[in-house]
Amino acid sequence: MMHPTAMMNCTKFFEAYADSFLDQQKVRVIEIGSQDVNGGLRGTAPASFEYIGVDFVEGKGVDVVLDDPYSLPFESESADIILSSSCFEHSEMFWLVFLEIMRVLKPKGLLYMNAPSNGPFHRYPVDCWRFYPDSGRALVTWAKRNAMNVALLESYVSAQVPGDIWNDFVAVFVKDEAHAEGFPKRILNAKTDISNGVVRGIDEFVNQSAMPEDMRKLMVIGQIVENKIRIN
Repeated sequence: MMHPTAMMNCTKFFEAYADSFLDQQKVRVIEIGSQDVNGGLRGTAPASFEYIGVDFVEGKGVDVVLDDPYSLPFESESADIILSSSCFEHSEMFWLVFLEIMRVLKPKGLLYMNAPSNGPFHRYPVDCWRFYPDSGRALVTWAKRNAMNVALLESYVSAQVPGDIWNDFVAVFVKDEAHAEGFPKRILNAKTDISNGVVRGIDEFVNQSAMPEDMRKLMVIGQIVENKIRIN
């Protein structure tokens, strides 16, 4: 199910990074988990980019149906961008998917990853994980243990929007750190409604918060109630 911030964050990704591929005649984008249930990410990508949607079931927005969740049916170093939104929480071994994604990406290739940092238990067909501010860095450590030179360009936890309960953990990785300088723009150059942002080359978190947004809101509500009780 596509929630509003998932669409908004992926739009911001292409706004920040798409220009770095404009010197190529062909740009291949692969989306993992592309079934369009109530919206899809396909429309966020530039129309000139080749777009391939993969999922575990047939449906709208699905071009390739996967037989094995840990094996992508694409040649090594054949994709420029891979998108994964609201999928890693449903993968029992997402770290294996991460390595498979890196296999398929070109050395300059990017992984855009969006996974929940909060939210209710929702099985599709299982619900195993939530992702926190250090998750992107942990995946880089995992990649390096597997002899890959992956770099995290940025990550953050996005704020909720009215009527929505999700806080998305968003991360952008480049397969080979040697190509990191080819991407001068960041989502966080313009996006400020976030917490615990990470930017390559900066050690400290951007807008660091020890408590998630839900807890901060509950604390504010609790303080308001306490103040009313005192007044009365």
